[in-house]
Amino acid sequence: MTTISLEISPELYRRLRAEADRLGRPVADVAKQLLTERLTSPPSAAPTDREKARETLRAAGLLAELSPGLRAWANSTVRLEDVEASFARVGGQPLSEIVIEQRGRKE
Repeated sequence: MTTISLEISPELYRRLRAEADRLGRPVADVAKQLLTERLTSPPSAAPTDREKARETLRAAGLLAELSPGLRAWANSTVRLEDVEASFARVGGQPLSEIVIEQRGRKE
């Protein structure tokens, strides 16, 4: 392995430290991972607006990655019949009726 030293701005270091803290890993490991990802992926076209937005949110600490369990749940499909059956088992008043009851009917 080769060791290098880098001079980076305080702001860039703050962002790197924040990412390392978010991941619970040492700053050096995160820097190595980011360099590896950037330099081993094939060159691509300019980032899309979606990619830019995700990076901006990630840099601001406003983007949380889903846990594997939540990711699986989010990608699952449910049939309408299953949802209706679940509601029927629970019983009770529909939410729309509860809201109308609490705020009063529109006139």
